[in-house]
Amino acid sequence: MALIQPVILSGGSGQRLWPMSRAVYPKQFLPLVTSRPMLAETAVRLGAGALFSAPLLIANEDHRFVVAEQLRHAQITPAAIVIEPIGRNTAAAVATAVLLAADPAQLLLIAPSDAVIRDRATFHRAVAVGRDAAVAGRIVTFGITPTRPEIAYGYIKHHAAAELVAAPVVRFVEKPDQATAAAYLAEGGYAWNSGMFLFRADVMRAELERLQPALVAQVAQAIAAAAHDLDFVRLDRTAFQACPDLPIDVAVMEQTSLASVVPVSMGWSDVGSWEALWEVSEQDGDGVVAIGDVLALDSRNSYLRSADGRLVAAVGVDDLVVIATDDAVFVCPRARSQDVKLVVAELKARGRPEALGHTKVYRPWGSYQTVDLGERFQVKRLEVKPGAKLSSQMHHHRAEHWIVVHGTAKVTRDEEELLVFENQSIYLPMGTRHRLENPGKVPLHLIEVQSGSYLGEDDIVRFDDVYGRG
Repeated sequence: MALIQPVILSGGSGQRLWPMSRAVYPKQFLPLVTSRPMLAETAVRLGAGALFSAPLLIANEDHRFVVAEQLRHAQITPAAIVIEPIGRNTAAAVATAVLLAADPAQLLLIAPSDAVIRDRATFHRAVAVGRDAAVAGRIVTFGITPTRPEIAYGYIKHHAAAELVAAPVVRFVEKPDQATAAAYLAEGGYAWNSGMFLFRADVMRAELERLQPALVAQVAQAIAAAAHDLDFVRLDRTAFQACPDLPIDVAVMEQTSLASVVPVSMGWSDVGSWEALWEVSEQDGDGVVAIGDVLALDSRNSYLRSADGRLVAAVGVDDLVVIATDDAVFVCPRARSQDVKLVVAELKARGRPEALGHTKVYRPWGSYQTVDLGERFQVKRLEVKPGAKLSSQMHHHRAEHWIVVHGTAKVTRDEEELLVFENQSIYLPMGTRHRLENPGKVPLHLIEVQSGSYLGEDDIVRFDDVYGRG
């Protein structure tokens, strides 16, 4: 039996689990349920073996280096990482995967990167069942047997007599209200829509061409004009931007006569809210989930998390969510955790940086984090990966002082080339052309002190950059 190629979709706006999740670092990059980030968990679950070949990743341009680094840490070598220059929903992503398939009969499994599946063995059995139907020309989705009247998910109506069998889809249903969801649960024959799909590439391509010809034409143009950049395939911006913004459910699944569903119970959750994360996390005897440096006294049914090492102390709280990061604290009743999107919307309206990113910023060479900022000075903590180098650059408005904390730095300063060891420092005057490299085999940690009249990230003149940045 031919192997299935997983297609892992890594998009997201970073709103539903704010303040840990942000626009430039959404939830799939966070270790929310296990010690591994959710993207890595997904990639490992879909790892090569009896069922799967190497995965294809489709990711947002802003996330490309984080995706590549997390796959490397998980020891997953992808078939490719395709970069979307702008978000265009799941139909465009599915069309991209279909048109890139080398074999028309290739089986593709579309999988979001940010779902929890606790029972991996049952998931694999469900995929094996779906594979038989997909080979026969069906477009298979995986429906989660509901355990409660949930209003956050779409539903699939079916007539399957049991779980782990492929049955025709009767219809797809939009997210219901509470009374309707309760009626679905009482009636039976409904499943939550997991957002996972399994099909032959040629079957989905034919349906896309029949139902969404304009979308297919634009994706084909974006692929034809794509650029190869390091480990990435960059889709053409102009062509891809013209794609209709449609979910695959609306574009194809609600219209096709080929849809089948495999009902399954496998410990699935899309962890789309802090309450959902509380439900899938290990609770103490009082229903409290405490993660990080948390002290909870006389508290019940709450999700308490310190994401940056600072102490969170709670006394007598009930049904609360409390999330602390190094630049924000979020508190709300657990039942209203979906309303965090209102906070993000207000932060965006006020132009607050907390809506978009963390204080720690990831770059292809490593990361930096601002630890102090004042008038005419800024202090950052830098980490440079082994063998990595920053661009050759200079600044018009600031000088920099680097203190090596761990590892060895190779510094080019104008025409000089120097090695700077632990507990040593080097000064880079304003206007100096310079480059920082890590020649060693361990991460390089250093403190950067900036001083000058302007300290913005746009005060960089790059002369040479191995990552193709201007």
